[in-house]
Amino acid sequence: MNGRADFREPNAEVPRPIPHIGADYIPTEEERRVFAECNDESFWFRSVPLAATSMLITQGLISKGILSSHPKYGSIPKLIFACIMGYFAGKLSYVKTCQEKFKNLENSPLGEALRSGQARRSSPTGHYSQRSKYDSNVSGHSSFGTSPAADNLEKEMLPHYEPIPFSASLNESTPTGITDHIAQVKVNKYGDTWDE
Repeated sequence: MNGRADFREPNAEVPRPIPHIGADYIPTEEERRVFAECNDESFWFRSVPLAATSMLITQGLISKGILSSHPKYGSIPKLIFACIMGYFAGKLSYVKTCQEKFKNLENSPLGEALRSGQARRSSPTGHYSQRSKYDSNVSGHSSFGTSPAADNLEKEMLPHYEPIPFSASLNESTPTGITDHIAQVKVNKYGDTWDE
């Protein structure tokens, strides 16, 4: 023994180290195949349909007069913009599907990093989710207790805040120049005006 106490539970799972995936990472042959597959599928099944649909909708809006066309270039700038937005929307919409494909790879460091990243996000502050032997079974208890004692306990535990009265953003003591009096201007037959 090295003089350190081991506080781990005897049957606790030891998390595997997350592989380092950085800019210098070289993908495996299987990962390259999935990258190419994701690129092709996202282009043909998401980007092209969304780009074409957005261009058709934009052209329809221009022809109905809802969108205006450019005086010199016509509808081309808006159609190009719609095409680019549709293309990127298609690529972005395929990200989750592509991540699932990488997670399903067995001997892939990238798939392992995605799987462990998902486990880390679903558990609090980077620890793997596991049930401790000290946890008690609280599933039968509700925070919305039906007994008066539980209601009183909750009322005592929660802070009580007084409502803040409404206050205008301008200080009420400073003059704003706004008055409630509406001046009546009279004009006589000679064009002279005066306030009443």
